[in-house]
Order: sequence, then C-alpha cells, then structure tokens
Amino acid sequence: MLIFLRAGDDPGMPPGAGSPLCSVAYLDEGLPRWLEREPDNPYVAALVPLFIPRAVDLRVRAPQAWQVIRAAPVAPPIRATLERMLEFWLMERFPLLTDEELRTMFPVLVPLEQTRAYQDIFAKGKADGEAKGKADGLKRQLKRRFGALPRWAVLRLDSAAMDQLDGWLEGIFEAQSLEDLLGPRPRRGVPKAR
Repeated sequence: MLIFLRAGDDPGMPPGAGSPLCSVAYLDEGLPRWLEREPDNPYVAALVPLFIPRAVDLRVRAPQAWQVIRAAPVAPPIRATLERMLEFWLMERFPLLTDEELRTMFPVLVPLEQTRAYQDIFAKGKADGEAKGKADGLKRQLKRRFGALPRWAVLRLDSAAMDQLDGWLEGIFEAQSLEDLLGPRPRRGVPKAR
C-alpha cells in the first residue's frame, strides 16, 4: 500500500502500465472520515493538522484535538507522544508562529474536578455536611433525653466541630443535664428558643 498525504500528490500510473502492484490510501480523505467515526480518538486528534486544509478552521479545531488527547485514557508516555505529534504538525502548518503563539492555541485546561481548589472546597463541603448531619442527629437524641433544646444549645451544636460533636455523642448517656454535656449556659445575650 502506498500512502499519500493528499490525493493530488498521487502521480498516478504511467501511461501503458499494467495494473498496480499495491493499493493507494489518501490521508486527506481517510482521516476526516475516521475522525467522524471516532471523535474522541486521540491518535486521530494528533493528526488533525494533516487534513484540515484551512488555517482558520485548524485554529478552531486544534484546542479540541488537544483536549481529546489530554482526556484520553492512555498511558502518560503515549499521551506525551501524541501531544508532541500535534505540536509538530501545528508547527509545520504555522511556520511563522512562535512557540508561545502555538501554545495559546491549545491551553492546558485542567478539568475542574482535578484542581486543588475544587478538591478543598468539596472536602470542606463534605465535612460541613457530615458535621451538620451529626449535629442534627445529636439534637434529636438530646430532645428525646432532655426535652426541648434552648437556643444556646442549638447554636452551640450548629457551630461545633466534628470532633466536638463526636465527644458529645459519646457522653450523651452519662450526662445528667445539657449543661453537663455541652458546657455552661451563656450568661446573657442569647434569647431562648421558641
């Protein structure tokens, strides 16, 4: 099989020659169809500069190809090779652009879920949710044991850290009163719960 980048590059058979001894494949015809069939294929994405003829279209498509490669479930060395291939072909297609200008075509965007900030916020939200759930459960148990909770107790429970809530849960059966478990009632300034 002979492979030509573009169908127009095929010199054809010389006049009077017999049948060809091999078949011919044209990348500019086969790769676009392959990309249509498999839009998330990182191997095809690395070759996008070979078959998108218009520079303006390639500038739009390059970031998409980059993201396909970045998101692909392939080993890191393979990903790095595919990224380098895409960069190489883009340098070939845009010889007048600097390396910095080429890299702006495909900024490395880390998925939000992988950022440290998201993970910290998620962990805090999860911990806050767990603390709220634990505080709500403790309030129910304290109401069963001691009756209606005064506002100061509700406020103290709602603002408590997880380890404090755990300590109160462990001591709920030994405590003789809310004050015995949660600490002294505030002297003034906190209205009673209704």
